[in-house]
Amino acid sequence: MYVTGDTIIRFATVLGALGTLGALLYRSFHWMEQQKAQQAEIENIKKEQCVICYGLLATLDGLKQLGANGNVSDAYQRLEKHLNQSAHE
Repeated sequence: MYVTGDTIIRFATVLGALGTLGALLYRSFHWMEQQKAQQAEIENIKKEQCVICYGLLATLDGLKQLGANGNVSDAYQRLEKHLNQSAHE
């Protein structure tokens, strides 16, 4: 078997195709790992926001019990409505 210019070109073509396929697989895997990390971060942010909303609701409830009206009552009702709606989604 002789190594000709045509053989070298075919070998380089196959090697280039395999390299491209490997790069695509690596980038796909890397992208999927990033998506998993982002999803975990989003879940943590949602939990944190839930705690903040309940703390804010408790604060507004305390102000309401102290006799504050107007914007406090409005904000309390809106936040309570939002929390109830988001709990059922």
